Amino acid sequence: MAENGEEKLIAVARHIAKTLGHTDTMTDDILKIFSNFDGRLREKLTEKLSDDGVEQILNSIDRQISRYISSDHPIWSNSADSSAFHDSIDQLIAAIRDWTPLADDKNISSCLDRAEDLLQQSMFRLEDELRTLVERGAESFDLTGSNSTHPHPDYSDDDDDDKDYDDDDENFIPVAQPITDYDIVIDALPAGTIGDLHEIAKRMVAAGYVKECSHAYSTCRREFLEESFSRLGLQKFSSDEVQRMQWTQLEDEIEKWMKAMNVALRILFPSERRLCDRVFFGFSSATDLSFMEVCRGSTIQLLNFADAVAIGSRAPERLFKVLDVYETVRDLMPEFELIFSDQYCLSLRNEAISIWKRLGETIRGIFMELENLIRRDPAKAAVPGGGLHPITRYVMNYLRAACRSRLTLEQVFEESVNVDYRKEDDRALSSSSSLAVQMAWIMELLESNLEAKSKVYRGSALCSVFMMNNGRYIVQKVKDNELGALLGDDWIRKHTAKVRQYHVNYQRSSWSKVLGVLKVDNNSTSPNGASKNLREKLKLFNSYFEEICKTQSSWIIFDEQLRDELRISVSGTLSPAYRNFIGRLQIIPDIGKHADRYIRYSVEDIEARVNELFQGTGSGRR
Repeated sequence: MAENGEEKLIAVARHIAKTLGHTDTMTDDILKIFSNFDGRLREKLTEKLSDDGVEQILNSIDRQISRYISSDHPIWSNSADSSAFHDSIDQLIAAIRDWTPLADDKNISSCLDRAEDLLQQSMFRLEDELRTLVERGAESFDLTGSNSTHPHPDYSDDDDDDKDYDDDDENFIPVAQPITDYDIVIDALPAGTIGDLHEIAKRMVAAGYVKECSHAYSTCRREFLEESFSRLGLQKFSSDEVQRMQWTQLEDEIEKWMKAMNVALRILFPSERRLCDRVFFGFSSATDLSFMEVCRGSTIQLLNFADAVAIGSRAPERLFKVLDVYETVRDLMPEFELIFSDQYCLSLRNEAISIWKRLGETIRGIFMELENLIRRDPAKAAVPGGGLHPITRYVMNYLRAACRSRLTLEQVFEESVNVDYRKEDDRALSSSSSLAVQMAWIMELLESNLEAKSKVYRGSALCSVFMMNNGRYIVQKVKDNELGALLGDDWIRKHTAKVRQYHVNYQRSSWSKVLGVLKVDNNSTSPNGASKNLREKLKLFNSYFEEICKTQSSWIIFDEQLRDELRISVSGTLSPAYRNFIGRLQIIPDIGKHADRYIRYSVEDIEARVNELFQGTGSGRR
């Protein structure tokens, strides 16, 4: 009787299930629910389920799916086909999910194996469909068209006269025009395509094919980024290739890289993130993984170039382009932090920070190399006429140009301990100690080097002219710019005073002997002795004066104002002394009537000859 009752119960359960279930799958679902009420019924119901339902359901799903898998035409070219294929895959995924707990049964286990194989084939076909959709969507996307929510970058050349290329030339790569507005989001795929991709992604994620879905999607989108980089004129270079480049070529490549970095971090990558968010909506892990796979290669290409610049030569002339690279990475760090914020992109974000730090180290290393350049500059050959030394001109123009990036250099020299990617505001101007110390140290090295070079000149007068020229140039280059603000007013006053001292030293060493000759001894009582003494002094004066004029007319005072000041100073000292001397000479009785025989120069002649000094044609100012 118990067995009879069980059979009746099972029959009733099956009848209810068939009555309520509109499909075979729904019927089997209801039967499984009944089996959960009493464990004793599980075996009986499972037996009936496996015998009558599972294989029939699987065969039905197999027929529907196989028709689409074997099709030569894209399924998504017809909305009815894509909808039916979706439904069939949904049924297959649901069936596998429902049958898995009953896998101990041999018949169900066998059906599960078939279902898993069919699911794998379905996923392969979905991958193909996904690729087709992405590729066709990308083909319909026009970088120069209206696919953005804001004004878009123009990758075309507006000047028809310059279009001397063949539109069919596959080797032609258009180069992007300058972009001024980065507030752009590109809709790189049509909205309908994005919806279809989302439906595919939803099935593949549900089936456990997250990585395969991400890989198929990212492979296609990577090609879009690579094409975009090519249109921006950016090429792939190894680190060795970058370091072997001629400097002019590297400068050009850095300019292209800077544009590509800004376009990538402000337009392309955010747009790809937005696209991933829409395609993989509801699946955060798949979104992050896919975005990382799409952008990883392009990001590494950009970062590797910056790293190659960082580890390259530290020759001083490279400073300004390295500063450009440093500032580009620094200014885009907020974008790095925002775009690459998930766990999959952590390594890319950390690599960007590391390269940014290395660029800072390179900049500090370049200044060390500048110090070495100053130390090693030989003090062998003297600059003709005591003119401006090339090392002075080079270093001062270099530092003046470098200090145009004062805020960046402040950050570089302060960041050895703490790094903050945020731009410094104006308050940074008041905390310039590290950079100021660096600049003062370089100035001290330059001054020491010039003092060593001045020893090459035999006479102290020319030595003073050399130091006066170079000191004046240094002070003039420091005034009224960021370098002067760093070194401070006290530094400028101190070195201006040094220039004045060189001026005094020059006059003392050049003209003290001449002025000494012009001194008159008022204690002389003998008219004959006074006459002879004055004639000898005049002879000596003429000799000394002519020698000085002959020699110093080839000397150089590059600064016009300094040259005039020096001439006025010499004339102001020499002319009164000479006027007094010849006045005294003219009152001597045996000379007065014949003074013209002895007096070779008038006071005006002396002043005219002094005004001819320092007109050498040596090193000039730039």
